[in-house]
Amino acid sequence: MTSCYPLLFEPILKQKVWGGRRLARFGKSLPTDDNVRIGESWELADLATTSLSGGGGDAAHSVIANGALAGQTIADAMRLWRHRLLGQEIYQRQRARYNSESPPFPLLLKFLDAGEHLSVQVHPSPAYAATHPEAHLKTESWFVLDAEPMSNTEPLIFSGLRPEVDEHALRDMITSGRVRDALLSHPAVPGQCHTLPSGTVHALGAGVLVAEVQTASDTTFRLYDWTREYSRPPRELHLDQAMQCITFFAPPPNEPTSASKTDSVSRLAETDFYTIDELRFHAGGHRIEDARCYALMGVAGSGTVEAPDAEPVSIGAGTTLLIPAGCAHGTSICGEPHLRVLRIALR
Repeated sequence: MTSCYPLLFEPILKQKVWGGRRLARFGKSLPTDDNVRIGESWELADLATTSLSGGGGDAAHSVIANGALAGQTIADAMRLWRHRLLGQEIYQRQRARYNSESPPFPLLLKFLDAGEHLSVQVHPSPAYAATHPEAHLKTESWFVLDAEPMSNTEPLIFSGLRPEVDEHALRDMITSGRVRDALLSHPAVPGQCHTLPSGTVHALGAGVLVAEVQTASDTTFRLYDWTREYSRPPRELHLDQAMQCITFFAPPPNEPTSASKTDSVSRLAETDFYTIDELRFHAGGHRIEDARCYALMGVAGSGTVEAPDAEPVSIGAGTTLLIPAGCAHGTSICGEPHLRVLRIALR
């Protein structure tokens, strides 16, 4: 049987009406036509279906780009390595959830480039997902890589509703084009991380480029799509489904987090599904001392990942790696002082 080793994947590029061209800065080979807007690079995906409303669509399984499994998919690796990929505890949990010996990988990792505002949207709440098998819970975190003003507009993260906004008021604001008055917002600051639990109304603002870590779901319900502001062709909205998912009168989302300038490891996000730490390398390299499954997303600089008995793999801005639990212990990450890496652990 093929031994575990760190996996690289072919990115899956997604054309979006709100997308841009900045993912080329992160090593993505964009179409040569500058008019083609790429909004997302799916770095690691293992979805049986993809659809904005959660009701079907093509599968998305990332293709492995290196080593003995090159050309096969993450789904193939899950079937081959099982608990050696996820770790025994996470594997047994996924196995029970899906009633399958080869369950899907539980996270979806992306880079997003918002040339325009993304739609105001919400993902299924736990209660909604429990009664709608086609809809999947989606908690996500956005790590801001870049933020540029677009058309003299401050780059923003929209996250949560103002406390006085109820369903009736929100519907009225959507109909009258005043939805921005319903939303809480933060300036988008490079290096900050925003975590958005399922049920939180949110939107990525124009000019913002992020690394996204989320649970493995493509279920999104649109509330407002900025068609007036950007003269976009209208897309389907999902108001009734969205209203069932929104957590009205919730406390404001947590303040964004950022890494310490002096610590080599800083916790940015801790959810029921994953944790995110930012690794810095001003004091040397990092060594993994446990046997857990980790994903690494390079956000700046360059370096090398070396697992026991495996070929070294380069990491840099825009690189995403998966380190199976079976080869995690003893894996080292080394690089120049400017190297910065998001380390994502399954929970």
